[in-house]
Amino acid sequence: MSPALILGAFLAYTLLIFVVSWRTSRKADNESYFIGNRRSPWLVVAYGMIGASLSGITFISVPGWVGTTHFTYFVMVLGYVAGYAVVSLVLLPVYYKLNLTSIYTYLGTRFGRASYKTGSSFFLLSRIIGASFRMFLVVSVLQLFVFYHYGVPFWATVVLFMFLIQLYTLKGGIKTIVWTDMLQTTFMLLAAVLIVGIIIHQMHTDVGSMWAKVWHSDYSKILVTNIKSSQNFVKLFISGMFITIAMTGLDQDMMQKNLSCRNLKDARKNMTTLSLVLVPVNLIFLFLGAVLYFYAAHLHLDTSGLTDHLLPKIAFDYLGMAGGLVFTIGLIAAAYSNADSALTALTTTLTIDILELDKRYADDQNILRKKREKLHFLMMLIIIFVIILFKLINNQAIIAQLFTFAGYTYGPLLGLFGFGLFTHIPVKDKWVPVVAVLSPVIGYGLSRFLEFIFSGYQTGFEILLINGLITFIGLYIIKTPLKTKNYGNI
Repeated sequence: MSPALILGAFLAYTLLIFVVSWRTSRKADNESYFIGNRRSPWLVVAYGMIGASLSGITFISVPGWVGTTHFTYFVMVLGYVAGYAVVSLVLLPVYYKLNLTSIYTYLGTRFGRASYKTGSSFFLLSRIIGASFRMFLVVSVLQLFVFYHYGVPFWATVVLFMFLIQLYTLKGGIKTIVWTDMLQTTFMLLAAVLIVGIIIHQMHTDVGSMWAKVWHSDYSKILVTNIKSSQNFVKLFISGMFITIAMTGLDQDMMQKNLSCRNLKDARKNMTTLSLVLVPVNLIFLFLGAVLYFYAAHLHLDTSGLTDHLLPKIAFDYLGMAGGLVFTIGLIAAAYSNADSALTALTTTLTIDILELDKRYADDQNILRKKREKLHFLMMLIIIFVIILFKLINNQAIIAQLFTFAGYTYGPLLGLFGFGLFTHIPVKDKWVPVVAVLSPVIGYGLSRFLEFIFSGYQTGFEILLINGLITFIGLYIIKTPLKTKNYGNI
């Protein structure tokens, strides 16, 4: 697979993205950027969100995980479906009833200004680290297999990607992303299916035979009953449900697309369709992982230590020009899909929640647009800095811990929204930041304590639920007897 051909595919795909951006951002205003003028077709949003939900981690890492965790990830996917149902039935009605642009505005109306700033700040921290990590993973692969051959340094590759993303999202924002995500979802899914097809063809078999081979192998193992294991099926299902509630329902990035739908009914259609489609889509990526390992065994290829690099190595080195080209397009789609909506959501939170420029310049939309564009550029620089920082650290264990930390910070959001929605209890607003900061610290200590008390116990994604519960208890402790206006309770 020629690096020149890969570079050509990158340029052609990028040009296509800019054509879509140009078509969708004409006559765009601030409302277009933030909520797409609330005119996004729900089916387009649902389809595009598949790609945003998958990201580069699903495209690259999930197939690699099959070698060690087998199909246990599928249990978490089923948990996602339950989580999407909660988002659809509980959270979306509140967001639409309050006519929100930023979902963290709810915390201000329910608790007070300190809670509002706390929630939006935790999102900024979580999403900056999370988006940078996902972008780092994808760009690292492209750097290793493509740009390295041209002598392009890693930092320049990062700047190039983020600058291009900044350009095509600057004007249209969500209005553009809804449509570019649809394009990127198509190429990601097409890449996965075509790679499976190419491998099956090279192994001189068919889909039915390969599926039977996978199903009767250890790779198809779904349920782990050992309660101490982080892959225990009960842990995975509950974790999957609350990960979706927190990282989708309480995440401005994902909810901003839902809020761009015409009404609550359309947003619910979008969420339901997305949850159901994600089940077979994730099964495709798990099947791809098993096929990759069978193909590696067929080639007598040593897969130890590859994991995230298994798919790119096989695609570029063994699947010929067609396989390398297909994988490249899918990988570029994953990179764009993850970073564009994150950049827009972070800019929205910074503009509306942190600086409240929408209120300050409510009577002058032109100044608001200029300020928002400057913040868009600033957020791009921050993400570039964090990605390059990951590269400078150059320690996979530390980087993984940083990504885990970003997951910890969604726990306070879960506790804040849960307490606000399911109780009528007012709290001492000025103490909310203290509770939110202490929650991850206590949660981390508790996870280490559980591993010490129950020898061999591994804390997995359930730490999100633990942190949410700690925040909920903390808010109850700082309750106030004073009666305040209850707003947005269930």
